[in-house]
Amino acid sequence: MKIERWDFNRGELQENDLLLEPLKLFKQWYEDAVSENVQEPSAVVVATVLDGQVATRVVYLRDILEEGLVFYTNYESQKGKAIEQENRVAMNFHWSELERQVKVKGIAEKVPAEVSDQYFSERPRLSQLGAWASNQSSVIANREELILRMEEFENKFDGQPVPRPENWGGYVVKPTSFEFWQGRPGRLHDRFLFTSENDVWKVNRLSP
Repeated sequence: MKIERWDFNRGELQENDLLLEPLKLFKQWYEDAVSENVQEPSAVVVATVLDGQVATRVVYLRDILEEGLVFYTNYESQKGKAIEQENRVAMNFHWSELERQVKVKGIAEKVPAEVSDQYFSERPRLSQLGAWASNQSSVIANREELILRMEEFENKFDGQPVPRPENWGGYVVKPTSFEFWQGRPGRLHDRFLFTSENDVWKVNRLSP
C-alpha cells in the first residue's frame, strides 16, 4: 500500500520566536491550536516504562500549571503502575493542522488529593460513575459485566454526589526538557530543544 506524501508549509520557528520559559511557549502553542480549531488539541501521547517494556497511550491534558502539565487516570491502571515503578515519562503533542509537535520529558508526580477532588467534582456524573465501575486495564468477561458494575454504582450513589475513588486522580508532569518542532518545506524542519540545568533553561537548535 502506498502511503500519501505531503510537504509542510504552514509556518516557521525562529530564535526570535522563542521565550525564556518553554512552558510559556508551550501554552502559547496550545492556545494557537485551540484558536485554530485543531481537533482535540489536548490529546497527548504519554509514554511510560514498566518492567523494561515501553507503552504508549493517548490521554488528555487537563491543566497547565507553573510546575507542569496535568492529566488524570486510574492509579491502578497500567500507566499508573508504570509511573509508580518509574516516574520518568515522555509526552508528545501533535497538532497536524499547524504542522507542529511538542515533545516533553519529565517527572510524573501525583497532584494533591484536594486538586483531584476538585477536578473529579466537575466531571459529568456518568464519567464519575465510570471511574468506580471500571477497574482500568483489568480483564473482564464481557461488556455486560461492565454495565452491571455501572448499574451497581448508580444505585449506590443514587440521589447523592459521587465521591472520588481513592485509586483515581491526577499526575503533574514536571518537565525536564521540551522540544518544539515546526514543519518546513523540503523536510528542513525547525527544531529547538530546551533542557533544564540547575533550574535554568538552555536552548539549542537541532538539525531536522
